[in-house]
Amino acid sequence: MALDLKDDPQLIAEYERLHRPDVIWPEIPAGIRDCHILEMDIYRAGNRLFMIMVTTADFDLKRDFERMVTLPRQAEWAALMGRFQQRLPFAGEDEHWMLTNQIFGLIPVPEK
Repeated sequence: MALDLKDDPQLIAEYERLHRPDVIWPEIPAGIRDCHILEMDIYRAGNRLFMIMVTTADFDLKRDFERMVTLPRQAEWAALMGRFQQRLPFAGEDEHWMLTNQIFGLIPVPEK
């Protein structure tokens, strides 16, 4: 998935600070895990963010993201993150984090 940050070095620095393990509210990773997400990584290039998730087999993006905002402090976190984030210029009206299409995947070579 992809999303842009507002192109402001101070906002970007604060966004990164808020995501540090010693700063992020404990309810946020707990809520993410409660929604069938096993692992989540966010990478930044300039002001563009890329999110990679490993989910359970029964993960449903729409259902689980809608449920997530009902969990403790998730809506408050989403509102706070809204100060920093902006939709991609080519995203649909209903897309915040925009799905991306995989165009290449290197698979492991079986051991002999």
